[in-house]
Amino acid sequence: MLKVGIVGGTGYTGVELLRLLAQHPEVELIAITSRGEAGTAVADMFPSLRGRVSLKFADPKTAQLDRCDVVFFATPHGVAMEQTPALLAAGVRVIDLAADFRIKDLVEWEKWYRLEHTAPALAEEAVYGLPEVNRDKIRTARVVANPGCFATSVQLGFLPLLESGLVDPAHLIADAKSGVSGAGRKAEVPTLFSEASDNFKAYAVPGHRHLPEMVENLKQATGQPVHMVFVPHLTPMVRGIHATLYARITQEADFQALYERRYGREPFVDVLPAGSHPDTRSVRAANMCRIAVHRPGGGDTLVVLSVIDNLVKGAAGQAVQNMNIMFGLDECAGLSQIPVLP
Repeated sequence: MLKVGIVGGTGYTGVELLRLLAQHPEVELIAITSRGEAGTAVADMFPSLRGRVSLKFADPKTAQLDRCDVVFFATPHGVAMEQTPALLAAGVRVIDLAADFRIKDLVEWEKWYRLEHTAPALAEEAVYGLPEVNRDKIRTARVVANPGCFATSVQLGFLPLLESGLVDPAHLIADAKSGVSGAGRKAEVPTLFSEASDNFKAYAVPGHRHLPEMVENLKQATGQPVHMVFVPHLTPMVRGIHATLYARITQEADFQALYERRYGREPFVDVLPAGSHPDTRSVRAANMCRIAVHRPGGGDTLVVLSVIDNLVKGAAGQAVQNMNIMFGLDECAGLSQIPVLP
């Protein structure tokens, strides 16, 4: 059994990790930390876990994380880079669900996250945890940088086109919508029920933190400079991301067949039949990305629709998928949940 710890377990990604790991056949939860809730039973805070998680939140200073085989960081940016070196020295492998190790260009990272990066060597060593691209590297990684939620949906949508050189990488558009849980489990006016309900708006149009992450990794896929216009939107739903992606065709191909070949053996990417329109409800609470490919009017613009659950394939589920790969387990272990309807 893998001994697993979680740093920062009171947010939405933390409780989602607990939900998935509590059902995992090869996992023993050892510790889950919270400064503010130390001593509180996890099931008292999250009644959905009654009878499945018997742990209490532990103070980070006293939690015996060095007993673990792997530790997940479900913390704000800047925490993992401070604590990871000691864990690695103890032989513990790390999966960070924040952004500390997602971007190799640390000048760019510091610009977007407004922090000084204190572990540049680990940022260089860390493997970007998109299994559909880096599965072999993830197997042997000591540190895995779990991708952002928008970044997952957008990259999976664009990758087949850029890898094949069939579209212009200088003219990409990603129009993405996210549920309110993407903002985290905190009290802020824009995400209050009376503010977000019956409302729809764009935000971070001048620039979003997931943009440099996407551009850096998509550039590796195509080997050319990538320019993307990325506009995120907040929608009045709890879970889900719907990314509508636009690319200018430069070379003719059977695009439907291209996507079916690229993802045919991927357990968590579902390419829908031509003409389909995936909805976020079809992936709710599941570690799945569903994709549909369109060419409106037979013109020179390809439209790709990509949907995920931002808390699962966009966060905790993908992190568990990475853990399975790192430790040679069945990649689908603990991730066989059918999406919830309605």
